Amino acid sequence: MKKVLLFSIAPALLAFLQPALGQRPAPTPLPEGVGKELVRQHCSSCHTTATITRAAGYSTPGEWRRVMATMMELPNAQANTMAEYLAENFPEDVSRRPNLIAGDTEIEIIEWTVPTLGQRSRDPAEAPDGSIWWTGMWASLAGRLDPETGEMEEFRLPPTARPHTIVPDADGNIWYTGNSNATIGMLDPNTGLVTEYQTEARDPHSAVWHPNGNLYFTAQGAAVLGRLNPDTGEITEMPTEPRPYGIQVDSKGTVWVAYNGANKIGALDPDSMEVRYYEVPDNRTRIRRLGLDSNNIVWFVNSTMGKIGRLDPETGEIRQWDSPSGPDSHPYALAVIDDVIWYNESGKRPDALVRFNPRTETFQSWAIPSGVGIVRHVWVTEDKNLLIHQSSSNQIGLVKIN
Repeated sequence: MKKVLLFSIAPALLAFLQPALGQRPAPTPLPEGVGKELVRQHCSSCHTTATITRAAGYSTPGEWRRVMATMMELPNAQANTMAEYLAENFPEDVSRRPNLIAGDTEIEIIEWTVPTLGQRSRDPAEAPDGSIWWTGMWASLAGRLDPETGEMEEFRLPPTARPHTIVPDADGNIWYTGNSNATIGMLDPNTGLVTEYQTEARDPHSAVWHPNGNLYFTAQGAAVLGRLNPDTGEITEMPTEPRPYGIQVDSKGTVWVAYNGANKIGALDPDSMEVRYYEVPDNRTRIRRLGLDSNNIVWFVNSTMGKIGRLDPETGEIRQWDSPSGPDSHPYALAVIDDVIWYNESGKRPDALVRFNPRTETFQSWAIPSGVGIVRHVWVTEDKNLLIHQSSSNQIGLVKIN
């Protein structure tokens, strides 16, 4: 264990950001035209040109400028040239539009652009004082938002941490998974002091607090489940099925794990660290996130099959429903609020927020205003609203549910 003193930072330049670790799509050629070199030069600083050529696109320069403004700051002349080039060569792919379903539920989506552009903001969470926190994965920072005033502050973490997820504790400390430096970290917002706990697993991913006071986490690439005792610093790690991803705790204390490398859901015993596996039909199934209702029924996204599902742990029965936008909708993040299921269709543009009522088996959906960047994790607030984000466009969002 080691401690590092760090301080909050003002908005920084995009130039200090480094590309994400892991495999990135190979660059693809851009069409000839005025603006090509500007696009290649500026956009490739964070992602390859494949991200552009494979994107759903926009049909007007204004739309391209809007999304570009959430990623980088550019002189007007350059931004206009780039936007005109992109609109001409990469218009909207209308086949990627979501199938939006009307309904009676009313929501309001509020979004904030984070101070440091290009950071890939993600995984917002609510602290006990009502502030909203997020991770800036590419910039190795944690951010705090006052949802009443919109004021934001950013705290720099160890530069190699690249935090994936944050979970506040009851005292307001911010715990994060150091996805690139094999650590679990704790930030004290009052002092800026960071405490790091070294893991054997190379890539801690998602984490959740347990009523027993321990922090449980997944390590996707390492195929490991872990437990950290914050009082002693002791970490216990166990091998598991490939690519453990989302993690939640039910009211009985069972730790539930979603698998993105197998068609399985795991029930982890918090004491023995043994896992009981439930197999979801079709070996193409991959599950990123899951949630629990008031009866400890497990709800999950079947990302690769375009479905959502429920698992009854008592009987092992599994049911699934097709998401409104079809098999390529790629459901991703999921939460349960008052036994109603909320998730997003990340394979569509704009990214769609979907509500599923199990009692009536009916859907309703909305386009997320910023619409590009993928909601990868959600958080239910004390007021039973929903925190979302758009990582590529550096947005943190609050969904107020009426």
